[in-house]
Amino acid sequence: MTSFRTLDMADLKGKRVLIRVDLNVPMKDRIVTDDTRIRAILPTVREVSKKGGKAILLAHFGRPKGERVPDMSLAPVVPALQTLLGQKVAFANDCIGNDAASAIAKMSDGDVLLLENTRFHKGEEKNDPIFISALAELGDVYVNDAFSAAHRAHASTEGIAHQLPAYAGRSMQAELEALEKALTAPKRPVIAIVGGAKVSSKIDLLENLVTKVDALVIGGGMANTFLNAEGYGIGKSLCEKDLAETARRILIKAQEANCAIILPVDGTVAYQFEANAPNQNYSVEAIPENGMILDVGPHSIERIKSAIDDAATLVWNGPLGAFEMQPFDHGTVAAARHAAARTKSHHLLSVAGGGDTVAALNAAGVADAFSYVSTAGGAFLEWLEGKPLPGVEVLRR
Repeated sequence: MTSFRTLDMADLKGKRVLIRVDLNVPMKDRIVTDDTRIRAILPTVREVSKKGGKAILLAHFGRPKGERVPDMSLAPVVPALQTLLGQKVAFANDCIGNDAASAIAKMSDGDVLLLENTRFHKGEEKNDPIFISALAELGDVYVNDAFSAAHRAHASTEGIAHQLPAYAGRSMQAELEALEKALTAPKRPVIAIVGGAKVSSKIDLLENLVTKVDALVIGGGMANTFLNAEGYGIGKSLCEKDLAETARRILIKAQEANCAIILPVDGTVAYQFEANAPNQNYSVEAIPENGMILDVGPHSIERIKSAIDDAATLVWNGPLGAFEMQPFDHGTVAAARHAAARTKSHHLLSVAGGGDTVAALNAAGVADAFSYVSTAGGAFLEWLEGKPLPGVEVLRR
């Protein structure tokens, strides 16, 4: 049983249901070019509508900083939303005040209404009590279905949940349940794979994970910083040499927590940072002075596969190499496909998230084969860092 209030506990019939959703979708010429986030909210909107609630959608778009910016209106999202939802979606030119109240008054049970960009008001990002009250006046029930915005203590993500009965939508619920299974109450052993360019952006993440997982694979440019801290020559590879002491501190903390750290034992080295650059595999003891490590090598890949085989739960954030360029995507693709196969055979619960991670799994053709893939970005990362998310905490039982 989830530790959060869900739609199963909500009385929706005849109620004005304010649903916080993520409609911050890519657009070109005012046409939605990627409807992934719209598809994610459909189960919640349909359920509210089917149960006789008035589904009133709250969302932000872009960064208008409290000003009414025409190019950041949510109006162009309506056609795509209507098509995917399969029913009419009304639109109000504001998210509070007379425009919003008038549009809501015209709704029948089961109708859907999208309100204008919440960030057109300065009170949204300031979590201003007056703005919160103006939002709360429009509804009887609040549902948050936007995990991607749950790390922000904004009026529509956190403040309003203190004034109305608040519940997690189905997309939010799925995300929370996946994360709880992965880190809060996981089936062990647990392995984490953390990659990406810089240690500096993931210090909190690494320090939290070493206390939660049984093994931690470090890849990407981050691994070079750790190899350098352990005294290996890494040539001209991307490396934050000023973080050597931080890397050593994390290694000590991992040892104290009985968390095995798995660093590359070899690397694919090139001399130009470009696709299909001539390359060769070297042991980490023999990296050429003018070479750059752009991917984990074959022996490292086998070690990672073996670690995945030993695990019951996998948490993944960040690629193992310069995955955007062939052939330096090989390590990431090989590990991802191995994890996907273990997941398909019911030997592994696999949870992954973060923009580069999602892109890498899509490139490997295995995103659908993982147990759960989060597109939440910052919120996913902060959860892995062990930080409380304001929009989640207010939904706890």
